[in-house]
Amino acid sequence: MYTFSNKLKTFSIILVILGALGVGYGFMTSHKSFEEVEHLLAEEAHHGGGHGEEVHAAAGHDAHANNSHAADTHDDNSHGEEAHAGVDEHTKHIEHVQHQIANRPWAALYVAAFFFMMIALGCLAFYAIQIASQAGWSPVLFRVMEGITAYLLPGAVIVLLIAIASGTIGHYNIFIWMDPDVVAHDKLIQGKSGWLNLPGFAIRGAIFIAGWSFYRYISRKYSRKLEDGEDKGTFKKLFKWSAGFLVFFIYTESMMSWDWIMSVDPHWFSTLFGWYVFASMFVSGITVIALISIYLKSRGHLEFVNENHLHDVAKFMFAFSIFWTYLWFSQFMLIWYSNIPEEVTYFVTRFQDYKLPFLGMVVLNFVFPILMLMNADYKRIPWFVVMTGLVILFGHYIDVFNMIMPATVGDRWFIGIPEIGSILLFAGLFIFIVFTALAKAPLLVKGYPFRKESEEFHY
Repeated sequence: MYTFSNKLKTFSIILVILGALGVGYGFMTSHKSFEEVEHLLAEEAHHGGGHGEEVHAAAGHDAHANNSHAADTHDDNSHGEEAHAGVDEHTKHIEHVQHQIANRPWAALYVAAFFFMMIALGCLAFYAIQIASQAGWSPVLFRVMEGITAYLLPGAVIVLLIAIASGTIGHYNIFIWMDPDVVAHDKLIQGKSGWLNLPGFAIRGAIFIAGWSFYRYISRKYSRKLEDGEDKGTFKKLFKWSAGFLVFFIYTESMMSWDWIMSVDPHWFSTLFGWYVFASMFVSGITVIALISIYLKSRGHLEFVNENHLHDVAKFMFAFSIFWTYLWFSQFMLIWYSNIPEEVTYFVTRFQDYKLPFLGMVVLNFVFPILMLMNADYKRIPWFVVMTGLVILFGHYIDVFNMIMPATVGDRWFIGIPEIGSILLFAGLFIFIVFTALAKAPLLVKGYPFRKESEEFHY
C-alpha cells in the first residue's frame, strides 16, 4: 500500500501557494490605463520594437493633417476628417493592446488548466483502451492510471469554470464569441451562434465532464471489486463499460476540442483538429504514466513493474510523438498549400508572432523524442525516459500555448510570472490529487484476469 509522504504533500501545497501568488500578481498587473499602454507602445517604438509603430504612424497622420491645414485652408474639412480618422485608428489600436494585456493572465491560467486536465483525460482513454483490448502487459500499471485520472473531474470543472468566468465576470478575455457586441457586427460568428453560445457551451461541457467522470467512477468501482478475487462477471462489465466509453470519448473529445480550444479562433476551423488535440493529450497522459511509475518504483513501490513494462510505455511515447507530428504536418501542409485566406491566417499569425514556440515545439515533440527513444535499449533506462518525458511534456504545454495565446493576447505573449505561476498552481494541485488517490488502494490489481501475465511480462 502506497503512503502519500508528508514531504511530497508539503511540496505540492507549496507549489499551489506559489502558483496562486504568481496568478494573483498576473491579474493585479494586467489592468493598464490608456495612458500607460500609449506610453508602453511609444517606448517600444523608440527602442526599435514593432509594437509602437502604429502609434507613431497615427501621430504622423495627425501631424500631416495639421501641416496641410496650415498650407491650404481650402482643404480644411478634408484634412480634419483625415486627422479624426487617424485619432480614431490610434485610439482603437491602444484599446486593442490594452485588451490583449488584460487577457494574458486569463489565457495563462486557461492554458495551464487545460494542459493538466488533458493529461488526465488522455490517461483515462489509454486505460479504457487497455481494458477493451484485453492487453496482457499493462494491468500492473492500472492503479497508476486510476490515480492520474482522479484529477479529471476537478481539472475539467476548473477549465469549464475559467472559460465561463472569462465571458461573464471577465471581459470576454478568452472567447470573443461570448461578447454580444462582437457577435452583433460579425456575420460569420452570427452564422455559428447556434453552436457558439454560452448556455450551449456550458451544457455541452457539463455533459462531457459527467460522461468522463461516470466512466472513471464505474471503472474504478469494478476494479476495486476485483480485489476480492477474480470474477469473470465483474470483468465483463468492466470490459463493456470501457468499450462503450471509447465510443463516447471519440465524439466528446472532438466536440470538446472545438468548444474549449478551436473556438478561441471562431473564424477558423480544421477538420483534423479533434484528432490533433487527441494526439497531444494521449502522448502527454502516457508520458505521465511513465514518470509516476518510475518515481514510485524508485521509492520501493511497484516492485512488480520491470524494465519491459517501462520499455512498452516508452514505445507508446515514441509512437504517439510521431503520430502527433503526422497530424501537425497534415493540418499545416494542407492549409498552407491551399492558401485559402480565412484558413491560412491561423498559421501566418503563428509564423509572424510565435515563430520560436511554434517551430520549437516541433523539435520538442518530434525531433527530441525520435532521437532519444528510437533505440530500444534507451527505452529501458529510467533516467533517460524521465529526461525525454519532461521535454515531451514541456513541448505539449507549448503546443497548448500556441493554440490559445495568438487569439487572446496576440503578439503580447511572454512566458513570465503569470504563465509560470499558473503551471505551478495546477502542477501542485495535480500532484496532491493524484498521489492522494494512489494512497487509497493497493498498487496491484489483484483479481484482474491478466494480472499474472502482466507480472511475468518479458521479451
